[in-house]
Amino acid sequence: MARTALYYHPEFLAHEAGVDHPECPDRLVAIMDGLERDGLLGQLGVRQPAPASVQSLTRIHSAEHAEHLARLSSLGRLVAIGPDTSLSPATYAAACLAVGAVEEAIDAVAAGEVDNAFCAVRPPGHHAERDQAMGFCYFNNIAIGARHVQEHHGLNRVAIIDWDVHHGNGTQHSFEEDASVLFFSIHQFGPYFYPGTGAFNEQGRGSGLGYTVNAPMPPGATDSDYLRVFRQVLRPAIDRFEPEFILLSAGFDAHQADPLGELELTTDGFAQLTAEVRNMAQDHCQGRLVSVLEGGYDLDATAASVAAHLRVLMA
Repeated sequence: MARTALYYHPEFLAHEAGVDHPECPDRLVAIMDGLERDGLLGQLGVRQPAPASVQSLTRIHSAEHAEHLARLSSLGRLVAIGPDTSLSPATYAAACLAVGAVEEAIDAVAAGEVDNAFCAVRPPGHHAERDQAMGFCYFNNIAIGARHVQEHHGLNRVAIIDWDVHHGNGTQHSFEEDASVLFFSIHQFGPYFYPGTGAFNEQGRGSGLGYTVNAPMPPGATDSDYLRVFRQVLRPAIDRFEPEFILLSAGFDAHQADPLGELELTTDGFAQLTAEVRNMAQDHCQGRLVSVLEGGYDLDATAASVAAHLRVLMA
């Protein structure tokens, strides 16, 4: 049985994005309650992270961006910074804790303390650009994590797999000229679907050309459609790249019950995708895998999918 770590902090619940916002504290409440109900929480235990440093944040973001978000959070009220993204007084601290969770999970896996880890964090991160918070995201948790792998653990080749229903635009843009990071995203794609990036022909630039792999999917795509792409597109790309560490942007909003997407994945489908990714990590990087929560907005479906995901990681 694999040794799997779970990273979570109750301060993640303090971040508020606005009344009736889909990215709400209840998401994590549902996940943690579900894990406790299923008996998984007792097997995993919970590790509480410390906040990331500004030095960590500026591996991907500008210092001005970090300072701007800190200042807005200090105003003591909800501040809208875009049509779907606002900061509350607790947002900056929660976002720093989310980055810290990813870094600490990477440290534990790299040190061999655990085989893999799941970070139950909020706010999510994969839409955050160098100088822009957007799409419910403030700091790009997984992109900062990739740089942490490289700078702290001497592992150069990092693969990022993103199966959130929305394209990880911020992650792609962080590495599109970098051949040391393979970025793969499978996501719903079509006219007017957020964020509008992630077309097949977006394959990186300069020395990073070919190290961005997008698999845009039409509404209605199913488990079998995703598994086919994982086996026919992602697996060969991973085999060529030979990563030394794999990071997973695990959004569960491609679930058929999710209100923000139009895909038809099931809870069991996420378990099957997890097994594919775990096998890639075992084959190429001694099982080194850290999974990070992104989206997922139907409470029951997200909680069930996270539990299924963790059961496979723990197997």
